[in-house]
Amino acid sequence: MRSTIGKETIASISNGAHGDPFSILGLHTISEKGKEKLVVRAFRPEAKKLEILIGKSKPLELEKISDEGLFEIIIPKRKKKFSYKLKVTPYEGKKFDISDAYSFDSLLTDFDLQLWGEGNHQKAYEFMGAHPKKVDGIKGTYFVVSAPAAYRVSVVGSFNNWDGRVHSMRKFHDQGLWEMFIPHAASGDLYKFEIKTPAQDAPFIKADPYAFNAQIRPDTSSVITELNDYKWGDEKWIKSRNQYQKEDQPISIYELHIGSWRRKTEQENGFLSYRELAKELIPYVKEMGFTHIELLPIAEHPYDPSWGYQITGYFAPTSRFGCPTDFMFFVDECHKAGIGVILDWVPAHFAKDEHGLRRFDGTGLYEHEDPRQGEHRDWGTCIFNYGRTEVQNFLISNAVYWCDKFHIDGLRVDAVASMLYLDYSRKEGEWIPNKYGSRENIEAIDFLRKFNDVLHSEFPGVLTFAEESTSWGGVSRPTETGGLGFDYKWNMGWMNDTLAYIEKDPVHRKYHQDQLTFSMIYAFSEHFTLPFSHDEVVHMKKSMLSKMPGDDWQKFANLRLLYLYMYTHPGKNLLFMGGEFGQWSEWNHDNSLDWHLLEWSKHQGLQQLVKDLNKVSKKETALHQIDSDWRGFKWIDVSDADHSLISFIRRGKNRNDFLVVILNFTPTVHYGYQIGVPTDGTFQVLMNTDSEYYGGSNAGDSTVQAKWGDWHDQPAYINITIPPLAGLILKPKNTK
Repeated sequence: MRSTIGKETIASISNGAHGDPFSILGLHTISEKGKEKLVVRAFRPEAKKLEILIGKSKPLELEKISDEGLFEIIIPKRKKKFSYKLKVTPYEGKKFDISDAYSFDSLLTDFDLQLWGEGNHQKAYEFMGAHPKKVDGIKGTYFVVSAPAAYRVSVVGSFNNWDGRVHSMRKFHDQGLWEMFIPHAASGDLYKFEIKTPAQDAPFIKADPYAFNAQIRPDTSSVITELNDYKWGDEKWIKSRNQYQKEDQPISIYELHIGSWRRKTEQENGFLSYRELAKELIPYVKEMGFTHIELLPIAEHPYDPSWGYQITGYFAPTSRFGCPTDFMFFVDECHKAGIGVILDWVPAHFAKDEHGLRRFDGTGLYEHEDPRQGEHRDWGTCIFNYGRTEVQNFLISNAVYWCDKFHIDGLRVDAVASMLYLDYSRKEGEWIPNKYGSRENIEAIDFLRKFNDVLHSEFPGVLTFAEESTSWGGVSRPTETGGLGFDYKWNMGWMNDTLAYIEKDPVHRKYHQDQLTFSMIYAFSEHFTLPFSHDEVVHMKKSMLSKMPGDDWQKFANLRLLYLYMYTHPGKNLLFMGGEFGQWSEWNHDNSLDWHLLEWSKHQGLQQLVKDLNKVSKKETALHQIDSDWRGFKWIDVSDADHSLISFIRRGKNRNDFLVVILNFTPTVHYGYQIGVPTDGTFQVLMNTDSEYYGGSNAGDSTVQAKWGDWHDQPAYINITIPPLAGLILKPKNTK
C-alpha cells in the first residue's frame, strides 16, 4: 500500500525529529482523489503487529510503513471521527490493548493559557507537571512542561521504554508550553522530558521542574504522584492560625535539619522518615515549648552537603525521608500538637545539575544567559531571571504550593540580600547595572513584593521571613508603602554584634558595651527575628557552647545568660537544634546531634533553661506583645560598662504589665546593687540563669523589696544581689 505521507515525514516521525507529531499521528482526515477519508497512524516501535479496535467491530491491521515502527491504516466506510484503541502484538511478551495518546484533544484551558502568558498564574502546579486523571473514561497522566525554545519535547519514562520517539508532545507556540495525555501512565511510574533544540544537537533529558516527587539521589527521575489522597485533620489549627501567628503573639522557632536531628541507631547513619520524625520530634518540640519548627530546605536536592540550598525539584519534598503524603502527615501532626511549620525557601538561586533547571530548553529559560547576571560564583549556582513570566509563574506558584498542598505556616526566604543587589559579591566589571545605571535588581524587588502580596492574600496568617543582611529599608513594611512586604526580617546585625561581644573574655567586655546596646538604635525600624541559626555553628565558627570564653562553668553560664538576653530582647526568637542542650561540636549534616550529652547535669540544666524561657515568653505578655515599638521597651541603665551590667524594662499593652531584666556579663557577684524600677512593692525573681536548677552557683535573691525614690530615671529602686554571668527577670508581685 502506498503511504499517505511522504518519505521525509515518515523519516522524521521514525527518528524523533518531527516538531509537530500531533499533525501526523492519531486520527486524521485526508483527501484522496477528491474524496475525504479517515486515516489512523501510530508509532509503536515495540510492535511486531498493530491492529485497531473500533467498538465491537473486528480488529483491523495497520500496515507498517517504517522499520522503526510507524504504522498506518485508511479506515474503510467511515466518514465521521470515532474512538478507538490499539491492539499491540509485541516482539516480546503478551498482546495488550492500549488507548492512543494521539487520539486525545488538548486539555489546556484558555484561562490557564492567558494567566501563564501574563506571568500571573499563581497555581500553575495545578496543570503543569504530571497529573494522574481520567479523560473520556480512560485512566492516564496529563503532562505539561514549559520549553519555548525547544523544537521537540517528548515524555520519556518507564511506560514507554524511555523512547523519545513514542510520546512527542503538542506545543502551544505563543506560550511555549507542551502538553500530552498519556493513557495508562500511572502513579509511581518514572518519567522525564526529552528535549530537542532547533540546532542539530542530540536530544537531552531533564527532570520535570513541577514534579511532585523524585527518585532519591543519585537517581534523578521524576515520579508520577497523586497529591489529593491525603485527608487532613488540622482544620482547627488552620482556622485559628491568623490568631496564633499575629505580631503580638509569642513566636519561638526551633530551626532544624531533618537529616541530622536524630539518626536511627539500628542503621548506620539511617535517616528518620517523615512519619518517624512526627513520632519523635513533635513531642520533643512540644515539651521544649517552641511554638514553631523551621526546616532547612526540604525541596529535592541531589547533594547532601548543600543542606538543601541547591535545589533541582522545587515542588518535590525530598524522597530521602518518604513520599509527599508522608510529609503531609508530619505537618498535620505538628498542627494537631499546636506547632507551626516554617520552610526555608530558596528563590535566590538553583543548582546547576544537568537534569535540573539550568538551560532547560537549551537556553537560559530560568536563569539569565549572561553569567554576570545568571551565576552565583560563590555558591556555584544559577540566578533566576525574575523578569521572565515563566520564572514568575514558577516561583510564585511554588510558594503558594507549599502553603496550599502542605499547609505550611511560613516561608523563610534565603539569601534575600543576594537578590536585591546586582553587584552582590561581585567585583567591578562582573555585574551589569539596571536600566537606571544603579545596583538594585528591579525585577527581583518586584518579584519579592508580588510574592508577599500573593501569599498574604491567599493565606491570611501565613508568615514570611527575610534573611536580609544589609541596611535595605522597609524589608518588613507593607508593599503599598514601598516596603518588600515581609512579616519579619532576620536581625543579622544584632546576631553578629551579640556574638562578637559574648565571645570576648569578660575582662575585656567593658570596652565593648556598645555592641550590646547598639541594636536598640534600629530595633524598631523593622519587625525582627533574632536568629542563632545553623550558619553560626558551621565552617569553623564553633558551636554555641564552644564559642563561649572561659572554663566549662563559665561557658555554660555565658550561654545561659546569652539565651535569656535573646528571649528578653525585642523580637521573635530562633535557635538551631543542638544549641538548646549545649552541643560541643559544630553541626555536622552527616551525623545525629550528640544526644548522649544529656547524661550530664550541666547539659540538662541548659536544656531546662530553654524550656523555661519558652514557658515564660509565652506566659508573660510583656515579652511578646510589643516587639516592634518603643512602647514595649525602656532602658533602665546602660552606663555601668565597668561592671558590664545592663538593665531594661519590657512592657505589654497594659502599662502595668511589665518585667525588669538585669544582665551581668562578668563572673563577679554584686551584692546590694541598686537599680531603678517603675514602682514600689515586692518583686519576684521569675528567672535566674545562675539557679542550681540550671547548673549555676545559686547566687541571688528570690524576692526583693522596692522603695520609692528616684533612681535611673525611675520613681523607685531595689537593692539586689546579682549573680555572676547571669541574667534575671523580675516581676512585681501585685500584677498577674
